[in-house]
Amino acid sequence: MKNAEQNYLEPLGLDVGTSRIVVARNTDKNYQYETCLNAFLTLPYSKLAESLLRRENVFHEVHEDELVVVGDDAQKFAEVFHAETRRPMRNGVLNPQEPHALAVLRKIITKLAGRAAAEGQKVFFSVPAPGDEGEGGLAYHEASIRQILGELGYTATPIQEGLAVVFGELGGSNFSGIGISCGSGLCNVCLAILSVPVISFSTPKAGDFIDARAALVTGDLATRTRVQKESSFRLNGFSTDRVQNALTVYYGDMMASLIESLRTHIASAQRLPNLDQSVPLALSGGTVMPPGFLEHFSAAMRSTDFPLRLSEIRVSADPLNSTARGALMAALC
Repeated sequence: MKNAEQNYLEPLGLDVGTSRIVVARNTDKNYQYETCLNAFLTLPYSKLAESLLRRENVFHEVHEDELVVVGDDAQKFAEVFHAETRRPMRNGVLNPQEPHALAVLRKIITKLAGRAAAEGQKVFFSVPAPGDEGEGGLAYHEASIRQILGELGYTATPIQEGLAVVFGELGGSNFSGIGISCGSGLCNVCLAILSVPVISFSTPKAGDFIDARAALVTGDLATRTRVQKESSFRLNGFSTDRVQNALTVYYGDMMASLIESLRTHIASAQRLPNLDQSVPLALSGGTVMPPGFLEHFSAAMRSTDFPLRLSEIRVSADPLNSTARGALMAALC
């Protein structure tokens, strides 16, 4: 547990994702990452249960008459009890229906970031871009994270997740191009020119949408569907496995929705800069990791009348840490 004061003053990058929270540090000119599942599970309180959790070094806290098991340990308990984990966040922001949301988020961020080595140490943290339906709790979410980091002694600056991907992935094109983070709660998109965001938005069909819809048609828990998706799913057409088939269907739905939103936002932009050359598109986030994703996404892009010339479409070499790395790079600028 990293509650001790840090030994360095370098800025931090923090990816506050619906599924996982990642902190990025730059030590000895190398990026280092720490990550924690952004989830929890509650158990009835007893002194015996609390002592056992402490003895086994389980990440938890006591809240009134409940034991709140937090982070990766929550997933282990969920598998044992065949239960769903609960999340502090939904659709990219704090879940207003979850009473433990703020406390759990504070505990995870405190564990990963620790206290600032000196008052005012910089940290850039990711926030989602607004969706088509407005900001939807984004102001409260952003203010809450800023408060948590401020209590730890940091000077905190938000950066939209798509722009963080631009910083993390598109340095070779002078930070010009399209950065897309396909996470659990949202897909975040940013078209930037020379690091200046031109178009930023988010779409609600992302990893959680795929898990929930696939679980609905197969009769399984969304948590178990997610675990199977992350461990063995390949996007390579239909098979005899009904879970694989359901995941394939809803991956296609997610891609179609994302590409259509991207095409519509760019085509309808009134002040789009004149681009003399084609730009790259970089994909990141856990939802892009199944083998075959890039091929299917590229094929779907080619089938549309896309309003920009693209020099390449690629998946990040480190998609789970791309947003945190980009946030750190922005903090270092």
